[in-house]
Amino acid sequence: MRKKEMIAMLLAGGQGSRLGVLTRKVAKPAVAYGGKFRIIDFPLSNCINSGVDTVGVLTQYQPLQLNQHIGIGIPWDLDKKNGGVTILAPHVKGGDSGEWFMGTANAIYQNIDYIDSNNPEYVLILSGDHIYKMDYSKMLAFHKEKGAAATIAVLEVPFEEASRFGIMNTKEDDSIYEFEEKPANPKSNLASMGIYIFTWSRLREALVEDRTVHPDSDFGMHIIPKMLDEGQIMYAYRFKGYWKDVGTIESYWESNMELIKALPAFNLYEDFWKIYTNADHQPPTYTAPEAVVKESLVTDGSEIYGQVYHSVLGAQVIIGKGTIVRDSIIMGKTFIGENAVLERCIVDEDCVVGNGVHMGVGENVPNETKPNIYNTGITVIGSHSKVPDGITIGKNCVIYGDTRAEDYENGKLESGKAVVREGK
Repeated sequence: MRKKEMIAMLLAGGQGSRLGVLTRKVAKPAVAYGGKFRIIDFPLSNCINSGVDTVGVLTQYQPLQLNQHIGIGIPWDLDKKNGGVTILAPHVKGGDSGEWFMGTANAIYQNIDYIDSNNPEYVLILSGDHIYKMDYSKMLAFHKEKGAAATIAVLEVPFEEASRFGIMNTKEDDSIYEFEEKPANPKSNLASMGIYIFTWSRLREALVEDRTVHPDSDFGMHIIPKMLDEGQIMYAYRFKGYWKDVGTIESYWESNMELIKALPAFNLYEDFWKIYTNADHQPPTYTAPEAVVKESLVTDGSEIYGQVYHSVLGAQVIIGKGTIVRDSIIMGKTFIGENAVLERCIVDEDCVVGNGVHMGVGENVPNETKPNIYNTGITVIGSHSKVPDGITIGKNCVIYGDTRAEDYENGKLESGKAVVREGK
Protein backbone atom coordinates (compact mmCIF):
# COMPACT_ATOMS: atom_id res chain seq x y z
CA MET A 1 0.00 0.00 0.00
CA ARG A 2 1.22 3.52 -0.82
CA LYS A 3 2.64 5.20 2.27
CA LYS A 4 1.02 8.40 3.57
CA GLU A 5 3.38 11.00 4.98
CA MET A 6 1.18 11.94 7.97
CA ILE A 7 -2.33 11.35 9.27
CA ALA A 8 -4.06 13.03 12.20
CA MET A 9 -5.79 11.40 15.17
CA LEU A 10 -8.14 13.89 16.81
CA LEU A 11 -9.13 13.09 20.40
CA ALA A 12 -12.73 14.32 20.71
CA GLY A 13 -14.21 12.02 23.34
CA GLY A 14 -13.79 14.17 26.42
CA GLN A 15 -16.74 14.97 28.64
CA GLY A 16 -15.62 18.51 29.42
CA SER A 17 -17.18 18.39 32.87
CA ARG A 18 -15.76 21.81 33.83
CA LEU A 19 -18.13 23.36 31.27
CA GLY A 20 -20.98 22.21 33.45
CA VAL A 21 -24.45 22.21 31.90
CA LEU A 22 -23.05 23.14 28.45
CA THR A 23 -21.74 19.57 28.08
CA ARG A 24 -24.70 17.82 29.66
CA LYS A 25 -25.89 16.49 26.30
CA VAL A 26 -22.90 17.08 24.00
CA ALA A 27 -19.18 16.38 23.96
CA LYS A 28 -17.01 19.43 24.63
CA PRO A 29 -15.70 19.60 21.02
CA ALA A 30 -19.33 19.95 19.81
CA VAL A 31 -20.09 23.01 21.97
CA ALA A 32 -20.96 26.08 19.88
CA TYR A 33 -18.34 28.84 19.68
CA GLY A 34 -18.12 32.28 18.13
CA GLY A 35 -21.71 32.39 16.92
CA LYS A 36 -21.52 29.96 13.99
CA PHE A 37 -18.73 27.49 14.81
CA ARG A 38 -18.19 24.50 17.06
CA ILE A 39 -14.95 23.98 18.97
CA ILE A 40 -13.89 21.00 16.83
CA ASP A 41 -14.00 23.18 13.68
CA PHE A 42 -10.63 24.67 14.63
CA PRO A 43 -8.41 21.55 14.67
CA LEU A 44 -10.30 20.16 11.65
CA SER A 45 -9.74 23.38 9.70
CA ASN A 46 -6.09 23.42 10.78
CA CYS A 47 -5.71 19.93 9.32
CA ILE A 48 -7.02 20.73 5.86
CA ASN A 49 -5.23 24.12 5.79
CA SER A 50 -2.00 22.26 6.66
CA GLY A 51 -2.44 19.67 3.92
CA VAL A 52 -3.42 16.84 6.27
CA ASP A 53 -6.22 15.04 4.42
CA THR A 54 -6.66 11.92 6.56
CA VAL A 55 -8.19 12.45 10.01
CA GLY A 56 -9.48 9.91 12.51
CA VAL A 57 -11.85 11.49 15.05
CA LEU A 58 -12.02 9.49 18.28
CA THR A 59 -15.37 9.94 20.01
CA GLN A 60 -16.77 8.57 23.25
CA TYR A 61 -18.88 10.86 25.46
CA GLN A 62 -22.25 12.03 24.01
CA PRO A 63 -21.09 11.66 20.37
CA LEU A 64 -24.40 12.13 18.51
CA GLN A 65 -24.25 15.88 17.84
CA LEU A 66 -20.54 15.70 17.11
CA ASN A 67 -21.05 12.89 14.59
CA GLN A 68 -23.89 14.79 12.91
CA HIS A 69 -21.79 17.94 12.70
CA ILE A 70 -18.79 16.21 11.12
CA GLY A 71 -20.84 13.99 8.79
CA ILE A 72 -18.59 12.89 5.94
CA GLY A 73 -16.38 15.94 6.27
CA ILE A 74 -17.68 18.02 3.34
CA PRO A 75 -17.17 21.52 4.89
CA TRP A 76 -13.49 20.74 5.54
CA ASP A 77 -12.92 19.06 2.13
CA LEU A 78 -12.43 15.76 3.98
CA ASP A 79 -14.98 13.74 2.01
CA LYS A 80 -12.35 11.65 0.23
CA LYS A 81 -12.21 8.01 -0.83
CA ASN A 82 -8.52 7.72 0.00
CA GLY A 83 -8.33 9.20 3.47
CA GLY A 84 -10.81 11.87 4.50
CA VAL A 85 -12.43 11.91 7.93
CA THR A 86 -13.39 8.76 9.85
CA ILE A 87 -15.34 8.63 13.13
CA LEU A 88 -13.66 6.14 15.49
CA ALA A 89 -15.80 5.07 18.45
CA PRO A 90 -15.01 2.40 21.08
CA HIS A 91 -15.94 -0.96 19.59
CA VAL A 92 -15.82 -4.72 20.05
CA LYS A 93 -12.67 -6.26 18.63
CA GLY A 94 -12.98 -9.86 17.49
CA GLY A 95 -14.23 -12.11 20.27
CA ASP A 96 -13.46 -9.53 22.96
CA SER A 97 -16.20 -7.69 24.75
CA GLY A 98 -14.71 -4.32 23.86
CA GLU A 99 -13.89 -1.47 26.23
CA TRP A 100 -14.04 2.30 26.60
CA PHE A 101 -11.01 4.39 25.78
CA MET A 102 -9.20 4.50 29.13
CA GLY A 103 -6.64 7.24 28.43
CA THR A 104 -5.34 9.39 25.58
CA ALA A 105 -2.69 6.88 24.51
CA ASN A 106 -5.01 3.93 25.12
CA ALA A 107 -7.46 5.48 22.66
CA ILE A 108 -4.72 5.53 20.01
CA TYR A 109 -3.66 1.99 20.91
CA GLN A 110 -7.20 0.73 20.37
CA ASN A 111 -7.11 2.20 16.85
CA ILE A 112 -3.76 0.82 15.72
CA ASP A 113 -5.47 -1.12 12.93
CA TYR A 114 -6.97 2.08 11.51
CA ILE A 115 -3.59 3.81 11.56
CA ASP A 116 -1.82 0.80 10.03
CA SER A 117 -4.43 0.68 7.25
CA ASN A 118 -3.34 4.19 6.22
CA ASN A 119 0.36 3.27 6.41
CA PRO A 120 1.65 6.65 7.64
CA GLU A 121 5.23 7.59 8.35
CA TYR A 122 4.14 10.14 10.97
CA VAL A 123 1.08 10.51 13.20
CA LEU A 124 -0.24 13.85 14.44
CA ILE A 125 -2.13 13.65 17.75
CA LEU A 126 -4.58 16.48 18.45
CA SER A 127 -7.10 17.52 21.07
CA GLY A 128 -10.57 18.38 19.81
CA ASP A 129 -11.25 21.11 22.32
CA HIS A 130 -8.78 23.97 21.82
CA ILE A 131 -9.17 27.27 19.94
CA TYR A 132 -6.16 28.14 17.77
CA LYS A 133 -4.77 28.31 14.23
CA MET A 134 -1.64 26.30 13.50
CA ASP A 135 0.19 25.09 10.40
CA TYR A 136 0.99 21.47 11.23
CA SER A 137 3.13 21.16 8.08
CA LYS A 138 5.70 23.52 9.64
CA MET A 139 5.76 21.41 12.79
CA LEU A 140 6.26 18.29 10.65
CA ALA A 141 9.17 19.91 8.79
CA PHE A 142 10.75 20.70 12.18
CA HIS A 143 10.18 17.09 13.34
CA LYS A 144 11.84 15.67 10.21
CA GLU A 145 14.74 18.12 10.34
CA LYS A 146 15.51 17.03 13.93
CA GLY A 147 15.11 13.32 13.17
CA ALA A 148 12.87 13.13 16.24
CA ALA A 149 10.85 10.22 17.55
CA ALA A 150 8.40 12.77 18.96
CA THR A 151 7.84 16.51 18.70
CA ILE A 152 5.60 18.27 21.21
CA ALA A 153 4.06 21.67 20.59
CA VAL A 154 4.64 24.02 23.52
CA LEU A 155 3.50 27.47 24.51
CA GLU A 156 5.36 29.82 26.84
CA VAL A 157 3.12 30.56 29.83
CA PRO A 158 3.74 32.90 32.78
CA PHE A 159 5.95 31.12 35.33
CA GLU A 160 3.34 31.68 38.04
CA GLU A 161 0.86 29.61 35.98
CA ALA A 162 3.28 26.88 34.86
CA SER A 163 2.30 24.52 37.70
CA ARG A 164 -1.14 24.11 36.03
CA PHE A 165 0.38 22.49 32.92
CA GLY A 166 2.51 19.62 31.73
CA ILE A 167 5.93 21.26 31.44
CA MET A 168 8.73 20.37 29.01
CA ASN A 169 12.24 20.95 30.29
CA THR A 170 14.61 21.46 27.37
CA LYS A 171 18.24 22.05 26.48
CA GLU A 172 19.31 25.16 24.53
CA ASP A 173 18.46 23.48 21.22
CA ASP A 174 14.90 22.72 22.48
CA SER A 175 15.56 19.00 22.78
CA ILE A 176 13.52 17.64 25.68
CA TYR A 177 15.32 15.99 28.57
CA GLU A 178 12.45 15.89 31.10
CA PHE A 179 8.66 16.12 31.28
CA GLU A 180 6.90 17.17 34.50
CA GLU A 181 3.14 16.95 34.94
CA LYS A 182 1.90 20.04 36.85
CA PRO A 183 5.15 20.53 38.85
CA ALA A 184 4.94 22.44 42.13
CA ASN A 185 8.27 24.15 41.32
CA PRO A 186 8.53 24.31 37.52
CA LYS A 187 11.99 24.53 35.95
CA SER A 188 10.65 26.04 32.73
CA ASN A 189 7.52 27.68 31.35
CA LEU A 190 7.16 25.56 28.20
CA ALA A 191 3.65 24.15 28.55
CA SER A 192 2.51 21.21 26.47
CA MET A 193 -0.38 22.08 24.14
CA GLY A 194 -1.47 18.44 23.78
CA ILE A 195 -0.32 18.47 20.14
CA TYR A 196 2.19 15.78 19.23
CA ILE A 197 3.87 14.46 16.09
CA PHE A 198 5.28 10.96 16.43
CA THR A 199 7.25 8.86 14.02
CA TRP A 200 4.68 6.08 13.76
CA SER A 201 7.05 3.10 14.07
CA ARG A 202 8.37 4.49 17.38
CA LEU A 203 4.94 5.35 18.76
CA ARG A 204 3.45 2.01 17.74
CA GLU A 205 6.16 0.16 19.60
CA ALA A 206 5.70 2.31 22.71
CA LEU A 207 1.91 1.87 22.72
CA VAL A 208 2.13 -1.92 22.48
CA GLU A 209 4.74 -2.16 25.24
CA ASP A 210 3.01 0.27 27.60
CA ARG A 211 -0.35 -1.45 27.17
CA THR A 212 0.88 -4.40 29.24
CA VAL A 213 1.83 -2.05 32.11
CA HIS A 214 -0.81 0.69 31.99
CA PRO A 215 -4.33 -0.20 30.74
CA ASP A 216 -5.15 3.51 31.13
CA SER A 217 -2.14 4.58 29.08
CA ASP A 218 -1.79 8.36 28.77
CA PHE A 219 0.65 10.39 26.66
CA GLY A 220 1.67 12.82 29.39
CA MET A 221 1.77 10.31 32.23
CA HIS A 222 3.19 7.26 30.48
CA ILE A 223 4.21 7.38 26.80
CA ILE A 224 6.30 10.56 26.80
CA PRO A 225 8.20 9.68 30.03
CA LYS A 226 8.76 6.14 28.71
CA MET A 227 10.28 7.37 25.44
CA LEU A 228 12.43 9.90 27.29
CA ASP A 229 13.69 7.20 29.67
CA GLU A 230 14.67 5.13 26.64
CA GLY A 231 16.75 8.02 25.32
CA GLN A 232 14.61 8.61 22.25
CA ILE A 233 15.04 11.99 20.54
CA MET A 234 12.24 14.38 21.48
CA TYR A 235 11.91 18.08 20.71
CA ALA A 236 9.73 20.98 21.84
CA TYR A 237 8.16 22.98 19.00
CA ARG A 238 7.48 26.54 20.12
CA PHE A 239 4.11 28.00 19.11
CA LYS A 240 3.75 31.79 19.20
CA GLY A 241 0.13 32.35 18.19
CA TYR A 242 -3.21 32.46 20.01
CA TRP A 243 -4.18 29.25 21.81
CA LYS A 244 -6.99 28.81 24.29
CA ASP A 245 -8.21 25.82 26.24
CA VAL A 246 -11.87 26.76 26.68
CA GLY A 247 -12.29 24.16 29.40
CA THR A 248 -14.03 26.31 32.02
CA ILE A 249 -17.11 28.52 31.97
CA GLU A 250 -14.92 31.60 32.52
CA SER A 251 -12.36 30.75 29.78
CA TYR A 252 -15.16 29.84 27.34
CA TRP A 253 -16.97 33.13 28.00
CA GLU A 254 -13.71 35.12 27.92
CA SER A 255 -12.56 33.58 24.62
CA ASN A 256 -15.90 34.42 22.95
CA MET A 257 -15.72 37.99 24.28
CA GLU A 258 -12.19 38.38 22.85
CA LEU A 259 -13.60 37.79 19.36
CA ILE A 260 -15.59 41.02 19.60
CA LYS A 261 -12.63 43.39 19.92
CA ALA A 262 -11.83 45.73 17.02
CA LEU A 263 -8.42 44.05 16.75
CA PRO A 264 -9.11 40.60 18.20
CA ALA A 265 -6.22 38.47 19.46
CA PHE A 266 -7.82 35.63 17.50
CA ASN A 267 -9.00 36.69 14.04
CA LEU A 268 -11.84 34.75 12.39
CA TYR A 269 -11.75 36.90 9.26
CA GLU A 270 -8.41 35.99 7.69
CA ASP A 271 -8.79 34.73 4.13
CA PHE A 272 -5.51 32.82 4.07
CA TRP A 273 -6.40 30.55 7.03
CA LYS A 274 -10.14 30.07 7.03
CA ILE A 275 -12.09 28.22 9.69
CA TYR A 276 -14.68 25.96 8.08
CA THR A 277 -17.88 24.64 9.65
CA ASN A 278 -20.99 22.67 8.84
CA ALA A 279 -23.56 25.48 8.76
CA ASP A 280 -26.84 25.74 6.89
CA HIS A 281 -27.36 28.79 4.70
CA GLN A 282 -29.44 31.24 6.69
CA PRO A 283 -31.40 34.35 5.69
CA PRO A 284 -29.70 37.70 6.44
CA THR A 285 -29.75 39.16 9.92
CA TYR A 286 -32.64 41.59 10.54
CA THR A 287 -32.33 44.59 12.84
CA ALA A 288 -35.56 46.47 13.53
CA PRO A 289 -35.71 50.32 13.37
CA GLU A 290 -35.53 50.56 17.17
CA ALA A 291 -32.76 47.93 17.50
CA VAL A 292 -29.28 48.77 18.80
CA VAL A 293 -26.27 46.50 18.17
CA LYS A 294 -22.82 47.55 19.36
CA GLU A 295 -19.49 45.69 19.47
CA SER A 296 -21.08 42.28 18.90
CA LEU A 297 -20.89 39.22 16.66
CA VAL A 298 -24.30 38.42 15.17
CA THR A 299 -24.76 35.30 13.04
CA ASP A 300 -27.01 34.95 9.97
CA GLY A 301 -30.73 34.44 10.45
CA SER A 302 -31.00 36.43 13.68
CA GLU A 303 -33.71 39.02 14.34
CA ILE A 304 -32.98 41.87 16.71
CA TYR A 305 -35.72 44.13 18.00
CA GLY A 306 -33.99 45.11 21.26
CA GLN A 307 -30.45 46.11 22.26
CA VAL A 308 -27.31 43.98 22.08
CA TYR A 309 -23.99 45.12 23.55
CA HIS A 310 -20.64 43.30 23.57
CA SER A 311 -22.22 39.90 22.95
CA VAL A 312 -22.06 36.89 20.62
CA LEU A 313 -25.28 35.69 18.98
CA GLY A 314 -25.63 32.39 17.13
CA ALA A 315 -27.77 31.71 14.07
CA GLN A 316 -31.54 32.29 14.22
CA VAL A 317 -31.52 34.05 17.58
CA ILE A 318 -34.46 36.37 18.24
CA ILE A 319 -34.04 39.29 20.66
CA GLY A 320 -37.39 40.78 21.60
CA LYS A 321 -38.45 44.43 21.69
CA GLY A 322 -37.20 46.35 24.72
CA THR A 323 -34.77 43.58 25.69
CA ILE A 324 -31.15 44.35 26.62
CA VAL A 325 -28.43 41.72 26.18
CA ARG A 326 -24.99 42.65 27.50
CA ASP A 327 -21.69 40.72 27.81
CA SER A 328 -23.46 37.47 26.93
CA ILE A 329 -23.31 34.46 24.62
CA ILE A 330 -26.65 33.46 23.11
CA MET A 331 -26.39 30.27 21.06
CA GLY A 332 -28.40 29.34 17.97
CA LYS A 333 -32.20 29.04 17.66
CA THR A 334 -32.80 30.73 21.00
CA PHE A 335 -35.71 33.11 21.60
CA ILE A 336 -35.42 35.95 24.12
CA GLY A 337 -38.75 37.63 24.82
CA GLU A 338 -39.58 41.32 25.27
CA ASN A 339 -38.34 43.69 28.00
CA ALA A 340 -35.83 41.16 29.34
CA VAL A 341 -32.34 41.98 30.64
CA LEU A 342 -29.46 39.49 30.35
CA GLU A 343 -26.02 40.41 31.68
CA ARG A 344 -22.95 38.15 31.66
CA CYS A 345 -24.94 35.04 30.70
CA ILE A 346 -24.44 32.00 28.51
CA VAL A 347 -27.64 30.66 26.95
CA ASP A 348 -27.22 27.37 25.11
CA GLU A 349 -29.01 26.32 21.89
CA ASP A 350 -32.79 26.03 21.41
CA CYS A 351 -33.79 27.93 24.55
CA VAL A 352 -36.73 30.21 25.33
CA VAL A 353 -36.34 33.07 27.80
CA GLY A 354 -39.67 34.71 28.63
CA ASN A 355 -40.80 38.32 28.67
CA GLY A 356 -39.51 40.51 31.51
CA VAL A 357 -36.86 38.04 32.68
CA HIS A 358 -33.90 39.67 34.47
CA MET A 359 -30.86 37.44 34.48
CA GLY A 360 -27.38 37.95 35.96
CA VAL A 361 -28.29 40.33 38.78
CA GLY A 362 -27.32 40.49 42.46
CA GLU A 363 -24.29 39.32 44.43
CA ASN A 364 -21.50 37.17 43.00
CA VAL A 365 -22.17 34.10 45.16
CA PRO A 366 -20.54 30.84 43.95
CA ASN A 367 -22.95 28.09 42.97
CA GLU A 368 -23.93 26.05 46.00
CA THR A 369 -23.68 22.62 44.34
CA LYS A 370 -20.79 23.20 41.90
CA PRO A 371 -18.77 26.17 43.19
CA ASN A 372 -15.66 25.00 41.31
CA ILE A 373 -17.49 25.41 37.96
CA TYR A 374 -19.77 28.42 38.47
CA ASN A 375 -17.91 31.07 40.44
CA THR A 376 -17.14 34.03 38.17
CA GLY A 377 -20.57 35.65 38.03
CA ILE A 378 -21.69 33.95 34.81
CA THR A 379 -25.19 32.44 34.78
CA VAL A 380 -25.71 29.51 32.40
CA ILE A 381 -28.84 28.04 30.79
CA GLY A 382 -28.50 24.56 29.29
CA SER A 383 -29.79 23.58 25.85
CA HIS A 384 -33.54 23.12 25.16
CA SER A 385 -34.42 25.00 28.35
CA LYS A 386 -37.20 27.44 29.10
CA VAL A 387 -37.46 30.30 31.59
CA PRO A 388 -41.01 31.58 32.17
CA ASP A 389 -42.05 35.24 32.07
CA GLY A 390 -41.12 37.69 34.79
CA ILE A 391 -38.43 35.67 36.59
CA THR A 392 -35.39 37.33 38.24
CA ILE A 393 -32.22 35.23 38.25
CA GLY A 394 -28.96 35.94 40.07
CA LYS A 395 -25.32 35.26 39.24
CA ASN A 396 -23.62 31.84 39.04
CA CYS A 397 -27.04 30.25 38.57
CA VAL A 398 -27.71 27.13 36.51
CA ILE A 399 -30.99 26.46 34.73
CA TYR A 400 -31.80 23.34 32.78
CA GLY A 401 -35.02 21.96 31.36
CA ASP A 402 -38.55 23.22 30.77
CA THR A 403 -38.77 25.18 34.00
CA ARG A 404 -42.02 26.67 35.29
CA ALA A 405 -43.05 29.57 37.50
CA GLU A 406 -43.48 27.29 40.53
CA ASP A 407 -39.79 26.35 40.32
CA TYR A 408 -38.88 29.91 41.33
CA GLU A 409 -39.82 31.00 44.85
CA ASN A 410 -41.48 34.42 44.69
CA GLY A 411 -40.43 34.63 41.05
CA LYS A 412 -36.73 34.67 41.93
CA LEU A 413 -33.66 32.48 41.78
CA GLU A 414 -31.00 33.80 44.13
CA SER A 415 -27.34 33.93 43.12
CA GLY A 416 -25.60 30.55 43.35
CA LYS A 417 -28.80 28.50 43.05
CA ALA A 418 -29.90 26.02 40.38
CA VAL A 419 -33.16 24.82 38.83
CA VAL A 420 -32.94 21.55 36.97
CA ARG A 421 -35.94 19.81 35.41
CA GLU A 422 -35.13 16.46 33.84
CA GLY A 423 -36.71 15.48 30.56
CA LYS A 424 -36.05 17.10 27.23
